[in-house]
Amino acid sequence: MENENKDEAIGFHKGAINTLVNERNELIRIVQVTETLVQAHIKALEELGVKLNVKDSNPASYK
Repeated sequence: MENENKDEAIGFHKGAINTLVNERNELIRIVQVTETLVQAHIKALEELGVKLNVKDSNPASYK
């Protein structure tokens, strides 16, 4: 009986880790895609002569 509970707990935690690792990987992918898009827009604005303070993520600060 005790082994069954231990095996069940082990399976639960292994499953949770697997799910969380997959979710983390997807989140990293989404952040990478978002960063690529942000960089593309920054480049387009710079080509249009807009000065950017890249450290400031507030669009209202773009002049």
